[in-house]
Amino acid sequence: MLLTIDVGNTHTVLGLFDGEEIVEHWRVSTDPRRTADELAVLIQGLMGAHPMLRTGSVDGLAICCTVPTVLHELREVTRRYYGDVPAVLVEPGVKTGVHVLTDNPKEVGTDRIVNTLAAKHLYGGPCIIVDFGTATSFDAVNERGDFVGGAIAPGIEISVEALGVRGAMLRKIEVTRPRSVIGKNTVEAMQSGVLFGFAGQVDGIVNRMAAELSENPDEVQVIATGGLAPLVLGEATSIDVHEPWLTLIGLRLVYERNTAAATSQQ
Repeated sequence: MLLTIDVGNTHTVLGLFDGEEIVEHWRVSTDPRRTADELAVLIQGLMGAHPMLRTGSVDGLAICCTVPTVLHELREVTRRYYGDVPAVLVEPGVKTGVHVLTDNPKEVGTDRIVNTLAAKHLYGGPCIIVDFGTATSFDAVNERGDFVGGAIAPGIEISVEALGVRGAMLRKIEVTRPRSVIGKNTVEAMQSGVLFGFAGQVDGIVNRMAAELSENPDEVQVIATGGLAPLVLGEATSIDVHEPWLTLIGLRLVYERNTAAATSQQ
């Protein structure tokens, strides 16, 4: 089985694949202070409770990480605790098959490249990936599967926290759908502004991006992913499909591409 690990700024998502099927997944907080040993205990503790691992073991690892300090510790985890299994950390030099057509490709996060690979594999191109994480990122993929650029906006949780910190009469709220767009109290007014405001942002950016990406904007597939995507799915009219495990699927594809290349060279 293949263990995939997607480390973001706020959360880390782990997925266990049996072939092409994801059979288990976990979401934990990302803590850059965790040592390699602590990360190993966390990973092994999560997997130890899974029944499929009683008769088998992890035979591969695929990791992408946007937090440098955590990436350093994960290298140590793979060396000390999984040294006998193939491990692929997505970084320069790793084969992804994705051409990055930006001014400085090294600036593009590895998660966005992995998402591009998975989106092309699952849905073809052109497409737009909307990733609802710490930031809300919009990634444009052309018909050949190239990453051509995108947009980055503050994420939902960041915006809610900012309102609570900077607004003297405001506070942190649960982001959920209010009774109506016109809020009847402060909490509902904030919920309305956040939820419908983000939905409008998504539709506005996606529509503009699709018009630049293709002569026929209607052919551009829009894919939502990320932990906060379910909050906006019912309100943003431009989203075509929700793929919660897009990054994990992309990691599986990167792993297969690189381990197959290594095997063929032996």
